[in-house]
Amino acid sequence: MTESSEYLPEVVYNAEQVAALDRRFIETFDVDGFELMQRAARAAYAELAHIWAMPGTMVVYCGPGNNGADGLLVADLARQGGWAVHVVSLAGTEKYTGDAAKALSRYMENGGTVEAFDNRPVEADLVVDALLGTGLNRDVEGDFAAAIERINQAGDAGIGVFAVDIASGIDASTGHVWAHAVRADATATFIGLKLGMLTGEGPAHCGDIAFSALDAPDALYADQPYTARRLTHRRLRKALRPRSRNQHKGDNGHVLCVGGNRGMGGSIRMTAEAALRAGAGLVSVVCHGDHAGAMSQARPELMCLGVDAQASIASLIDACDVIAVGPGLGSDDWADNLWRQVMAADKPRVVDADALNRLAREPQQSDNWILTPHPGEAGRLLEWPTPDVLDHRVDAVRGLRSRYGGVAVLKGAGSLIATPEELWLCTDGNPGMAVGGMGDLLTGVIASLAGQGLNLGAAASLGVYVHARAGDAAAGEAGQRGLVPSDLFAAIRRFVNPGRP
Repeated sequence: MTESSEYLPEVVYNAEQVAALDRRFIETFDVDGFELMQRAARAAYAELAHIWAMPGTMVVYCGPGNNGADGLLVADLARQGGWAVHVVSLAGTEKYTGDAAKALSRYMENGGTVEAFDNRPVEADLVVDALLGTGLNRDVEGDFAAAIERINQAGDAGIGVFAVDIASGIDASTGHVWAHAVRADATATFIGLKLGMLTGEGPAHCGDIAFSALDAPDALYADQPYTARRLTHRRLRKALRPRSRNQHKGDNGHVLCVGGNRGMGGSIRMTAEAALRAGAGLVSVVCHGDHAGAMSQARPELMCLGVDAQASIASLIDACDVIAVGPGLGSDDWADNLWRQVMAADKPRVVDADALNRLAREPQQSDNWILTPHPGEAGRLLEWPTPDVLDHRVDAVRGLRSRYGGVAVLKGAGSLIATPEELWLCTDGNPGMAVGGMGDLLTGVIASLAGQGLNLGAAASLGVYVHARAGDAAAGEAGQRGLVPSDLFAAIRRFVNPGRP
């Protein structure tokens, strides 16, 4: 088990798929259900003891089902490990049946006791959440809601919070919060990696994630359905191999960046510079005449053309390999002229920001573009309220691709990329990247990779991954607060050279 995302499994499942894996493990591979519970408890306790190495006082909140049974077995191991353990059950002991009843008997036979929930504040060094598990599909209410609030109050007061399998209250398939959810410092999860832990609200509630397959054989996972695949450095290395020694700038893609209306030149400049740093051989910029001179002086490697509201950019479109459109585009006649020329172009396009809002007003389809909305823009494109996008991110990103064609990127915590072949998930990135201009960089990175010959699905997914890893590297130097987009440029260059000596 490890908290490093690079060592988490690549394949990601929804709640039903994980439940099917669990049943298959027991029925097809002849593993006793109680033995599986004990394996889960041992794996969870090993991770817990690694993070909180000095035994102290522990409170374990247990629900009535299998998640609660896992908690009872963790409590039993913790008692043996020197912890002073208090188990709080939100169900009468008579409600534990089957393997859960065995777990209760094991705990009590070894001298453990169970207290009923009475809504007292937590007084402990560590609180363990084993309340609800992965099967939750309705709002948390009553004593369970009160228990979750007590756990979160404890966390706010500096007490450690550890979740077993998933933070209670998080939807294992979507990352939706069912009214109340535990905010854990760390979570130990088993058998299959749950998508809801890694996207939407899941990452903020599950904390550092440790995974154990519980000694499942590889054959358990063969030919089993899954929801998404995680982006990894291994895939990046395979796609971006070292360049041939005889390559020239024309081999490395010509990116045309269109945007930067009056007063918004910084947006398209960041897109263009990100395209350069991601390896494009040539980058041209079409922007408002107010910005072209200053942009060329600040970054002389860019070929900048300032245009008016009647200008034709046909020659630049003909000369480029890919177009990045939208950052700082605006919504006036100047923007309308450029938008229509780009939409009529038979070139791959990366569509972002103001261009997405225009697309929402004038929907059309293409298989030759990548759309990169944040949840608000996605809501306008789908005609959904933004909260619905946040609560149903998989449905949203697939809906974008179905409605508009091409490849769709839904940005945010646990960015999702829907390609014709696969749904990809990025588990890297950090809250410091929630600042204006980060999306402009992403547009440039994706366009650059498309210009260098990657297909649109690979350019979008690996562009998201490079951008996220660069954000993590930049945040690691000085922290997340105060991170600005230009801090990422050096790291972008590093991550698009994954196989450098």
